[in-house]
Amino acid sequence: MLALLVALAAWLHARHTARKLAEITHLYWQLKSDYGELKAKVDPPQPKSAVAQQAFVPLSSIKKS
Repeated sequence: MLALLVALAAWLHARHTARKLAEITHLYWQLKSDYGELKAKVDPPQPKSAVAQQAFVPLSSIKKS
């Protein structure tokens, strides 16, 4: 009889712990999502700058003086 009560108490405790873990996991992902949205509002992505053109001058085009 005592073993049954201990098993029931352990089962209830495990169930309670599983619920708390699910709630904490949900809150974590909600907070992560909210943080990402706020960061996007405060620090918007910088526009991509134009790629600088390379100033390549072939040696054959340089005239010797």
